[in-house]
This record gives sequence, structure tokens and C-alpha cells, in this order.
Amino acid sequence: MDLLSPIALTLFFAITFAFLLLKFSFGNEELKNLPDGSMGWPLCGETLGFLKPHRSNSMGSFLHEHCSRYGRIFKSHLFGSPSIVSCDLELNMYILQNEGKLFESCYPKPLYDILGNSSLILVHGDLHKKLRTFAVSFINSCRSRTEFLCDVENKVVAMMESWRQRKEVFFCEEAKKFTFNVIVKQLLSIESGEPLASKILEDFLTFMQGFVSLPIYIPGTSYAKAVKARGRISGTIREIIRQRKKGQVGTRKGDFLDGILLNSTLSEEEKVGLVLDLMLAGYDTTATLMPLVLYFLAHSPRATKRIKEEQRAIRRKKKDGEPLNLEDYKQMKFTYNVICEALRCGNVVKFVHRKAMKDVVFKGYFIPSGWKVLPIFAAAHFDPSVHDNPLEFNPWRWEDQVLNKKATPFGGGLRVCPGADVAKLETSFFLHHLVLNYRWKPDGGEHPLAYPYVEFKRGLPLEIKPTKMKHKTCLFRPQPGV
Repeated sequence: MDLLSPIALTLFFAITFAFLLLKFSFGNEELKNLPDGSMGWPLCGETLGFLKPHRSNSMGSFLHEHCSRYGRIFKSHLFGSPSIVSCDLELNMYILQNEGKLFESCYPKPLYDILGNSSLILVHGDLHKKLRTFAVSFINSCRSRTEFLCDVENKVVAMMESWRQRKEVFFCEEAKKFTFNVIVKQLLSIESGEPLASKILEDFLTFMQGFVSLPIYIPGTSYAKAVKARGRISGTIREIIRQRKKGQVGTRKGDFLDGILLNSTLSEEEKVGLVLDLMLAGYDTTATLMPLVLYFLAHSPRATKRIKEEQRAIRRKKKDGEPLNLEDYKQMKFTYNVICEALRCGNVVKFVHRKAMKDVVFKGYFIPSGWKVLPIFAAAHFDPSVHDNPLEFNPWRWEDQVLNKKATPFGGGLRVCPGADVAKLETSFFLHHLVLNYRWKPDGGEHPLAYPYVEFKRGLPLEIKPTKMKHKTCLFRPQPGV
């Protein structure tokens, strides 16, 4: 008996394994329709190849090779999970439009440590709906408020004035400071010159570096520093909340924080998380978009000439020093097309993380429940069956309104980036003053890289030269109550 037991156990497991193999190979017909692909190496799968840096205005070698070999929908093993990768526009839209029904947000666990469990990016269901309602309401109110428009323009003009005695600027750094100062003013009423602004910015930049780094918590790594920086920023926000509740800051500021402090349905953790989420969204999107626009315009003299003509026409209709308004923004139609094309070509958001909530069949492909699903927006943007000459920067293509349904630079569905319109508005105001005041030329060796986050290796150095202004612009200070 002592000898028979191991033999019996071995036979039992062998028969069980054979049964399961037969069941999944022949008994479940749907599994036969898994997309083709490769699971790569044990443990890491194909993650390293997938994340290999490449020009953001391209698909990159990994996606190009896999699409050529397996088609635009393929299986892989990424971020520690069996995955379905979609470079197909129709499947991407299907995934985004079925958020909460067939698919749900599913980011790697280390992101929870860095963003917090109450982050709008990570939560689901009713909590996501509640937090998103606050975020969308704040962003929509910004677009319609004269104070916000004037603050954006004032900060643009101040940035331009600081360049007057300079021959070169590292534009990525300038864009980051500009966008951070705008969002912190709207969220917390902190001006750029205040010591607290410098403190938050220092911690925030550390946070951002770790946000896109290898998630290994070892003291000294970017990720470990980011987790600590997030704690410091949260502590700063909590202190501001404490002071406002005690009335130590004086009268109400009328900013976003005041608005959520009046709401009793949010916990303090949710309030802090929401402020940090909006800080991240308001900073990252615009700070990435602005350098991309300048990069592509520098390589398209025809588009640059057209955008100058449009902005000069808008300025001619205004008095000296008269600020821009929403009606002016609506007249920036070609500028808007330039921004949309820069988003399509530059890919601020390359992909998002989703998970199948149940078994899904799409176009005959089987997507098993529990598998990670990665809709790759960048790949769909460079699909020749969707876009003519997809690698060409051509703002005129956006004169066709149908194109709005063929590009997803900010995602889509319930989780579409709520700050997309504000990012376009801020960039448009910036371009208005840039083309009226400066000529610029980027370093010829610079190009946007996808890490997968977009970055210029040297920070996009620009040679700048002031122009002789025919239409004077100046700082505008809104009167109280405007």
C-alpha cells in the first residue's frame, strides 16, 4: 500500500491533467478562437518588449512586428497577466463603450500605492460616478469663468515676457511650470510666487517621475520617492483643509477645494484624492500636449503659416490689451485642428488598462473573463485603413467631422479624460500669443519618445526670437466679481 499510494496519486493527477487539456483544447470551442500571439518568457511575458521606448509618432517595433505576424488583435502576457492587445479601432471603441458592463479598469497594483485607493483612475461603480461628477463639474465651470480664462492668459503672457532676454528655452520645463501654476491656482488658490507653490511643485515633480517609473519599492528608487512625495502632498492638502475648516485662511476662496469642503458625502481621503487626481490631470495632459504641438508645427511650415494668419485675424478685431474670451476660442478653428492632429500623431495616452468582466466574443475572437485587455489608441491612430497617410501630420484632415469618431487621444466612454477640453483651450491661448510674439526653432535631433508616457529626451530646447508686434498685448487683471 505504501508503494501504491504515490503511483495512484501520480495516475490521478496525470488523468486529471489530460482531462483538462482535452476539455480546453476540444471541449470548449470558444477557446479555439483566442487571437493568435505569443505569451513570451515565464513571469515577465512580453512586458519589457511592449514597454520598449520608441518615437511616440509611430507604433513602435513591438506593435508593428506583432500586428504584421498575428493581426491587429493578438494575445500576449503583459504586466503579469494573460492579455488581449487591441490595435483595432472597432474593438477599442467597443471596450471603452462597455465600461462597467463587459470591461472594467484594471491597473497594476503598484499604481494603488502611488495614487491611493480613492483615486478616480482606479475606483469603480458608484464611487467612480460620484467622484467623476465633481471633477467634470469643476472643469466645465473653469471653461465658462472669465477669471479662469484671464488667469490662463496672464500666465501665458508672463511666460512670454520672461523669454524676452533669452535666446533659448527648454520648453518642456516651461510648459510644466505653466500648467502646474494654472491648476494649483484653480484647485487651491495658491499663486505661483508663494513658497507653498514651490513646495508642492517639488513634491509633485518627484511624484510624476515615480508615477511613470519601474514600480520597485526600494529606498532611493524613483517609485519609492514618489510614494513618499504623494504622502507629503496629501499631508499639505490635509493641512489646508484643516486650516479652512478652522477659518484660519480668511474668507472662502471660491476654488475647487471650497466646493468639495461643502459636500458631506465625500470622506477626507476622497477629497484629498480628488484634488490630487485633478492636479495630475490638469498638469500632465496640457504639459505634454503643448510641446507636441510645437514639435509638429516646426516640421510643417504650411500649418504654421496658416495658424499665424488665423491668430492675427482674431487679434486685429480686438482692442490693445483686450483679453481673449470664449468667442475668440471658438474662432480658432484651424488652431483646434492642429491640436487634434498633434494629439493623433503624438499620442499623449498610448493605451489604457482594462479587464474582461465576463467572457466576450468580438469579431469571432474569444476574450476570456479575467484576462487583461489593452486597447492601444496609438496603433489605431496609425492604421492606414482608418486614416489616409497616417504618419503624415496634416491638420486639414480634421475638416472632415467624421474624424472625431476615428481618434481616441483621451480615451472614451465613462472614463474619457474630463480635462480634454481645458487642455485644448489652454494650448490655444498659448499658441495665440506665441505666434504673435515669437519665431521658434526646435533642436533638429529632438523627437517625442513613448516610454510609454511621452517625453522629449532633452526637454525640447527651442531657439527663440521676438517678433515686431503689430498688435500689442498686455496682462489683464479681472476686477472682483467679473
